[in-house]
Amino acid sequence: MKNHRNWILGSGTHTGVLVGGFLEVIVALACIGTAVTLYPVVKRQNEATALGFVAARVLEAGMIFTGVVSLLSLVTLRQHLGGAAGADAASLVTTGASHVAVYNWTFLLGQTLMPGINALLLGSLMYRSRLVPRLIPVMGLIGAPLLIISVFATLFAQHSTLTGLAALPVIPVAAWELSLGVWLVVKGFRPTPITTEMAAVTSPAAHQDVAV
Repeated sequence: MKNHRNWILGSGTHTGVLVGGFLEVIVALACIGTAVTLYPVVKRQNEATALGFVAARVLEAGMIFTGVVSLLSLVTLRQHLGGAAGADAASLVTTGASHVAVYNWTFLLGQTLMPGINALLLGSLMYRSRLVPRLIPVMGLIGAPLLIISVFATLFAQHSTLTGLAALPVIPVAAWELSLGVWLVVKGFRPTPITTEMAAVTSPAAHQDVAV
């Protein structure tokens, strides 16, 4: 759709765009949700870095929403003007191309650059706290600088975000995010001074409730 100039003029269906936009909204909300969920734990390692991670996740979500709005605007243009008699086809195609450009740039910055920054922030917290095996954050800490460099190379060289230099660093960052999620779901946090401190905070309240 994004590369089909006649789509805005009424050729094809827009169902895939709506479904894709809905899924990206879920991703954006998940970005915020995971950051808020992890913040009370990782702030015990370094509160400033943990807060930076939450801010970066919120910024990532905002960029994703911006990209979704640009695509949904294409659907609106197509529905109301694409098949209208006397519509200026050249203007519609140009407007559609501008919306696609907004989506592409927000994808580069929001869903390619920000995961690298997130990996640096959360990866450093997880590595130092030992809440998960260190091999997991190491993947993110290795891939993140490479991904950030590749994004800026793409930015200045005007290459596609998913080809050439920008494609390879996505692999370790994706592996880091997947392995972290799987580990936390299956195993949870490893016993560390942070988990001990959290248990100590909740234990007195539990004993007090029993006494009452």
